[in-house]
Amino acid sequence: MVQEFKSVGIIGAGASGCVCAYFLFKSGMKSVTLFDYSTPLRTILPTGGGRCNFAHAEYDSKELASNYPRGEKFLYSVFSKFSTSDTLSLFEEFGIESYTQEDGRIFPVSNDSKDVRNKILAKIKGADFVKEKVLQIMPIDGGFKLKSDKAEYFFTDIVISTGGGSVIKGTNHSIVPYKPSLVGLNTDVKNLSGIVLKNVYSKDINESGDILFTHFGISGPLVYKISSIKAREKFPYDLSFDLYPKEFDFQVLLNENPHKCVKNILSEIFPIRFAEMISGDTAEIQGCKVDGKTRDKILNKINNFTVTVNGTNKGEETVTAGGYDLNEINSKTMESKLCPHLFFTGEVVDIDGFCGGFNLQNAWSTAYVAAQGIING
Repeated sequence: MVQEFKSVGIIGAGASGCVCAYFLFKSGMKSVTLFDYSTPLRTILPTGGGRCNFAHAEYDSKELASNYPRGEKFLYSVFSKFSTSDTLSLFEEFGIESYTQEDGRIFPVSNDSKDVRNKILAKIKGADFVKEKVLQIMPIDGGFKLKSDKAEYFFTDIVISTGGGSVIKGTNHSIVPYKPSLVGLNTDVKNLSGIVLKNVYSKDINESGDILFTHFGISGPLVYKISSIKAREKFPYDLSFDLYPKEFDFQVLLNENPHKCVKNILSEIFPIRFAEMISGDTAEIQGCKVDGKTRDKILNKINNFTVTVNGTNKGEETVTAGGYDLNEINSKTMESKLCPHLFFTGEVVDIDGFCGGFNLQNAWSTAYVAAQGIING
């Protein structure tokens, strides 16, 4: 039974903040206030390319947690309390039907992030939305004084749900420095903008995926995963790829196309501009004139394509690594170990996942756990 005297201030009206409010209202709690100086749930609008990839079809809690470079062990407890199956049930409560793609990503049938946003907000109409910027929280007798840029408020419980890169003064918590994650990488290769290579193998993370070459370097699904795993690696560092891991005999290609130049032979495998770059100063040599040394040199470029990473593409990151230190948070309740009745949800803590619905799953799950911590606390 919810204690009637409780009042909850949620800082951040994003995915985890709004869903935390939903669970609190569902329990019978009356006094819930969400603070956000921008539009509620704006952060889910671009997810999944505007279609809202809200979960991933991984139903084993430990396997699900393995998709988080930071926070895996912490999430064992969280996901045991609120899993992918629970997320699907939650979205049914919101009135949102879903479907699963072949790659495991789960989307609403509407394929519309705006529809998801509207249906979640419709479920928390009873909340007070305050469009103010929270500057500080101060523990006082019986709760917290919250100071915004316009006024002061009192709450018995506080939930910090501000997303990545945000720190609220007054918590006295350790902050793991924020770093960009799921982001494009600036490299020494910059003249291939617009080229996409499929099923490239990364020797650094032992996985395959697609790469998009951009004006600043490389991007795309495989690069996002690499950037996530290497979020804390010091620049510069090198990456090595096998651009064509399928079995093929380059000598056979040369023999079959004796009068074609090397770049045109390679264009059977790669886009022509990329074929020109890989073939280099041998681009115009006919296949019949390529000796063994030259052939092996070209093959080495294909099988051991190396780029030097000098940084990330600022402003592109979809999530951040870092945040409130997990060692100071109870994974069973999302409550601070240092300050009773202070809770954290979503990306504001040092948890971040790969692309594919994992970061929103973290938002929903930690929102539920925090709400239960408040209700039962």
